[in-house]
Amino acid sequence: MKASLRHFRIFVATAETGQISKAAAALFTSQPVVTEAIKALEAEMGVKLFQRHAKGVTLSSEGTVFLRHARGVLAAAAEAMQAPQRVRHDMTGVLKLACNHTVAGYYLPPLLARFNRQFPGIKVELIELARTDIERCLRTGEIELALCLTSPLEHLDEIDCDILTRSKRRLWLPANHALLKKKRVTLKDVHPEPYILLTIDDADQTTRRYWEAAGMQPNVRFHTTSMEATRNLVAIGFGVTILSDMVYRPWSLDNTRLETVTLADEGVPSMDIGIAWKRDVELGRYARAFADVCRVGVSNTE
Repeated sequence: MKASLRHFRIFVATAETGQISKAAAALFTSQPVVTEAIKALEAEMGVKLFQRHAKGVTLSSEGTVFLRHARGVLAAAAEAMQAPQRVRHDMTGVLKLACNHTVAGYYLPPLLARFNRQFPGIKVELIELARTDIERCLRTGEIELALCLTSPLEHLDEIDCDILTRSKRRLWLPANHALLKKKRVTLKDVHPEPYILLTIDDADQTTRRYWEAAGMQPNVRFHTTSMEATRNLVAIGFGVTILSDMVYRPWSLDNTRLETVTLADEGVPSMDIGIAWKRDVELGRYARAFADVCRVGVSNTE
């Protein structure tokens, strides 16, 4: 067997999620496909990349070494795909790009700055849309590409996506909260606390889903579409919330401290961001260029 980029993507996804099922879901494929790809890699290299256990998999010492190189291979491949376009200074035109509110505020700007440096002749026309509108526009062809939250997407039979990052959700607390002293905090511990429910970008629906899966409902004291209101209210002790690391800041607008706690519940999902496009439709060169910039990532320097 000759290892392909697909094998590397499957290995990295499994290493990052720690479960075959989660890796399969992240890559929109089946568990047997993931299992067979990992077995093929292990057979090819003659080493065990993972230790299997009841709750999933963990990297072996050989797997830990391989993970660093696998990530490098994927980054290099993305750079290679992007390189021919980078030298084409004659690329001029307009790319219509859809995005969510949260993505526009917390994830898009560095990617957009990078893209503008590499492709100054391509004007990006940004459109902020709700998740349902993003899906509709992708399916109808009104929008070619979206940078959005991928976990709420519903029409995955018609939409393809690549996950670019996963941001862990944690419990936000005021600096003097009693739960900060507990060694292990669960949703059951959070349940009695007054809860501030953020309602933008399907956040409320996602929140209620994992609470319902745990057999509970959050004790909602306040609904808001404002991230800053949420941050400020948590900081003064009005309530607690569970949000992702990507949107966390340790200080409110009036410089009051707030803290985060990692929840022990495995059912609290990460906030996943990726690029999405209509399935079975080849992206145009402007959209391909932007997608390549996204895949290389914002952590690399020019």
